[in-house]
Amino acid sequence: MNRKNCGGVGENIGKRMVKIITKKNYRGEVRQGVQRNIVPLASLIENSPQNGYSPICPNEPTGKWVLGLSSLSEQCLDLSEAKPAPANDPLVDRFLLRHGDFLISRSNTIDKVGRVGVFRGGLDNCSYPDLMMRFRPDTSKIYPDYLEVYLRSEATVKYIQSHATGTSGSMKKINQSIVESIPILLPPPDDQKKIAAIHTAWDTAIEKTEKLIEAKKKQFKWLLKMFLGRTSETAKWRRVKLGEVAEIAVKEKLQTVYDETLLTVKLHCKGIEKNSRMSPRLTERGRPYYKRHAGEFLIGRQNFHNGGFGIVPDEFDGFIASNAITSLKINKDKLSSTFLFYFFSRETYYKRIGHIMDGTGQKELSDKQILNLQLRIPSVQHQKQIASTLNTARHEIDLLKKQAEAYRKQKRGLMQKLLTGQWRVKTK
Repeated sequence: MNRKNCGGVGENIGKRMVKIITKKNYRGEVRQGVQRNIVPLASLIENSPQNGYSPICPNEPTGKWVLGLSSLSEQCLDLSEAKPAPANDPLVDRFLLRHGDFLISRSNTIDKVGRVGVFRGGLDNCSYPDLMMRFRPDTSKIYPDYLEVYLRSEATVKYIQSHATGTSGSMKKINQSIVESIPILLPPPDDQKKIAAIHTAWDTAIEKTEKLIEAKKKQFKWLLKMFLGRTSETAKWRRVKLGEVAEIAVKEKLQTVYDETLLTVKLHCKGIEKNSRMSPRLTERGRPYYKRHAGEFLIGRQNFHNGGFGIVPDEFDGFIASNAITSLKINKDKLSSTFLFYFFSRETYYKRIGHIMDGTGQKELSDKQILNLQLRIPSVQHQKQIASTLNTARHEIDLLKKQAEAYRKQKRGLMQKLLTGQWRVKTK
């Protein structure tokens, strides 16, 4: 069962071809008989927003539920965050949700207050908590799916954040009057349906791409295990210490770090990146810095067990790193640095290294311990073949991630135009 109320927006209209056409916006002038119309939310709903009820929740399921505050995510209503509600509390029954109910967070951090979700069923006897408000749109005045899209728009988010109150630096609140005063751009009914359909089309494309990314990630893990995790295969490979096929790279302590760019070893096997947020500084008791070069294999000695390692790419040649990072020069006649990266990238390998790290507080691998790390390696040619296959699989994931981000960016730009009345749509 799908426990997230994310779908259903403009499903019928979304199946037709929708063409975007630029128009002057509705501001103060009539275009083809349509005038820009902004009204308060209060004029579009059947009832005033009502706070919910937060009971004392039992540990075991009772057949009744109450949503958790985290149920209102950025994109939808997540029913998997519901908690058991008491079976015999009559107040719970007063706040049971109906299909089509809108929920809005009335108290949360500044980035989450005002989040909106729509209950579309999927969980029987489900109520909502005190830190949410409920209301229902008047369907004779506004298309519910359009209202859902608009209440998640950048304009609405900014309005709510600017009106939220609270002395706490972390928690902000909105009340009934703020919610009722939210300004809603009200285009003609047909336009509302088309905008909702376009929003659904983009969400569907993004969701499909994200599912494909997850499938590719599973495939990558399978490949990693098939090539490097099968004992029957790797047992035939040569067993060596890292120090037999690599050495600590030559390093010369820098006397100045002015105008230098710092390298960072990312966690979770995500490689090397330049650190544009921090400028390196030399201090009397601080760590020294060294030049690092393309092709060197960097290991964050305090974070190897968190996947903190990677290869310096060509575009980062000559950047600097502190001596908290060990740099290895790989013997290319014996070891492929890319193969080594993937060999280390197995969770079963890098996570267990934490057990041998030294230190009582912040633990750290020593250079000696790094050079003593045990490897099993086939011939260099076989290493390169494995690395090439894994590179291809990872490149496919990276391309899909870029595509998903491009979709999200295009969706934001398009919806900004449509939800401010700058552009209108027509069905082809």
